[in-house]
Amino acid sequence: MKLAVVGVGNAGSRIVNQVLEFEKETGRNLCNGNTLLINSTPTAFDAPEHVPEERRLTIGDVYWEASGEDIDGDPDLAAEIAREEKNDIIRAFDLIEFHQVDGILVVAGLGRGTGGGAGAVVIDQLKEICDEPVYAVGVLPATSEGQEPALTAARTLQSFVATADNVITFDNDAWRDADFDSVGRLQPEEDDAADEATGSDEDVPTDDTDTADAPDTADATNPADDSTGEFERMNVALAERLVTLFAAGEFRGSTESENRMDPSDIMRTLDTGGISSIGYASFDLPQAGGVRSWVRSMSDRFAWMPDSNWANKAEMDDDDTATDAAKINRLVRKAALSKLTLPCEISSADRALIVLTGPSRTLSRKGFEGGRYWLEREADIVEVMAGDEPHDRAPSLTVVILFSNVTDVDRIKEIQETAIEHQQALDAEVSEVGAADSR
Repeated sequence: MKLAVVGVGNAGSRIVNQVLEFEKETGRNLCNGNTLLINSTPTAFDAPEHVPEERRLTIGDVYWEASGEDIDGDPDLAAEIAREEKNDIIRAFDLIEFHQVDGILVVAGLGRGTGGGAGAVVIDQLKEICDEPVYAVGVLPATSEGQEPALTAARTLQSFVATADNVITFDNDAWRDADFDSVGRLQPEEDDAADEATGSDEDVPTDDTDTADAPDTADATNPADDSTGEFERMNVALAERLVTLFAAGEFRGSTESENRMDPSDIMRTLDTGGISSIGYASFDLPQAGGVRSWVRSMSDRFAWMPDSNWANKAEMDDDDTATDAAKINRLVRKAALSKLTLPCEISSADRALIVLTGPSRTLSRKGFEGGRYWLEREADIVEVMAGDEPHDRAPSLTVVILFSNVTDVDRIKEIQETAIEHQQALDAEVSEVGAADSR
């Protein structure tokens, strides 16, 4: 799938930069240069080195210089300025080749004014000038960021859902202190269990246990506890999932497949609207030179031997197929039950989409269909679409699952409750000030 990617605000700009970084590292072609950053703080543009200067638009700079106020803290003001500078934003849209893309992805942090307030206006303006679907990626603030960002997020999330065709959500609070090196990674011991339990219905442990014993206070000697570095790792994790999902089929020099992912499958899954979440799991494949590779090469070398020896080779291939099937089945379950971008009850999703990526020799149809059948039963989702992305140079086997229009989300309920409490406190303060002035 080809997408134009637009980052709004500091968080959106940095995430788009990570998307381009991951796209480059993996040899995918998601954006083809169709990117744009819109921000109210010029200095924040120092970070997104993968986006050319001419594709970075600053809004509200005149207001900021005149008043000295930061519009990033006020979503209403940011939205008003975005509307006032509508012509500048539309001129920036001219840099996007809409005829080259299947859709537009607007990325923003919902807890700040520029991302949330201006972001909703940007989505609305895009919907006016293009026929392609406009999807959004909204990042929810962590509890530690305070009540004001929660109030902003509660308001702006409603605006995003109302304007965008679908909003893929990432919860900073759920990913705070996450073990980024292991979350979503199938470990060797789990793979061994999968090999021994092909087709079994055993539960997969979730990644929520990864940080159960994590300390509440930051350790200055541990880089993983640094807030800036932590947010950066969150951005990398989100970019990894976005690119793996949307860039399916966009590997340069990928192998053809009868079950290859089609952009229409992704669009159909997102047609539900509402809020969506992404699950992810991967397994690092043994590289060339290992024992298994040597066995494969030796079996191929002696392919000229009499027919009686082909039985041994066929038996070996059957074992490999069974192993790959178990691994894929296990990956599907781990992707569904591990840490999602937005933790939710997966059975509340309207639709789901499974994308399998890896070398063509590892893409077992049996394991793929088994995992799909398991998801249909486990999540009770009637419509589960699936496709693969063969790439013989891929260093890992990866499964990404899109859960579209999830409705049972505790974190959003929590943010809404916090927003109501904070708004009531603000209203009470205003009433007290008004009463004092009247006296």
